[in-house]
Amino acid sequence: MTTSQNFKRVWLITGASRGIGAKIAAAALANGDAVVATARDASSITQRFREQPGLRAATLDVNNEGQGVAVAKSAIDHFGRIDVLVNNVGFGVLGAVEEASADEVRRVYETNVFGLLNVTRAVLPHMRAARSGHVINLSSVGGYTSGPGFGVYCSTKFAVEGLSEALHAELAPLAINVTIVEPGYFRTEFLEGNSLVESPASIADYDSTAGEVRKIAKAVTLNQPGDPDKLAQAMITLMEAQKAPLRLPLGSDCVAAIEAKNT
Repeated sequence: MTTSQNFKRVWLITGASRGIGAKIAAAALANGDAVVATARDASSITQRFREQPGLRAATLDVNNEGQGVAVAKSAIDHFGRIDVLVNNVGFGVLGAVEEASADEVRRVYETNVFGLLNVTRAVLPHMRAARSGHVINLSSVGGYTSGPGFGVYCSTKFAVEGLSEALHAELAPLAINVTIVEPGYFRTEFLEGNSLVESPASIADYDSTAGEVRKIAKAVTLNQPGDPDKLAQAMITLMEAQKAPLRLPLGSDCVAAIEAKNT
C-alpha cells in the first residue's frame, strides 16, 4: 500500500483521460493529492500524465458494475482511502426529442445515469466505513434548464440532479458531502464526435428549433467561453470549503440561465 499520509486527499475520477476529467486530475495532482484516474483504456491516462507517485491509472467502463467495484477496491488497497469521487463520465445526444432513436436514448442513460450509479454504489461503502468523503456529480447547465436539441441529454442530467439531492440528504448524517457541479459552456471536446452523438434522423418541422441548435453546436465547438483550467481549480477550492454547497454553478452563462429560468 502507498501510505495515504503522503497525500492531502485521494481522488477517484471517471473519464480522466481528456476534457474536464483530465483537467481536474491535473489540478488535484498539482495540489499534492493522489488521483485514481480512470478511462476505458488506462494507457490513455499514462500517456497523458506519465508515471508519478500520486497517480494510479485504472481501466473502467462505468457501464460495467463489476469493474467499478474492482477499481474502488484497488484504490483502497493502494492508497488506503477514497476521499473524493468525481463522477465525470458522460456524453450528449444532439437532436430533437422525436429525432432521437430508442437506442440513442438508452445508451446515453446507461452511461450518464446508470454508469454514475454503478460507480457511486462501488465507492460509497468505503466512504461510509470511514464516515468521510465527498461525492461530486458533474451535471450541467442542462441539468437545471433544458432546451431544443439537447432534451434527451438534459433529461439525464435532470436525473443526476434528482439522485444527487437524495444522496445529499442520505449521506449528510454520515459526514459525507455531495455536490452537483453545473458547468456552462467550457472549452472542451464535449461538442466533438467522441463526446456528442448527433441523431442522424432529421425532421424538417424542427429546422427552426433543434436544427438551429445543431448549427450553433458546430460553430462554437472548442470556442466555448468557459476556461476549463478555472473549473478544475474551482474543484480544489470546493475541497477547501468549510461547508460544501449542494450545487455549484460554474460559468457566467450558467448563472444567467439559472436566473432567467427563475424570473
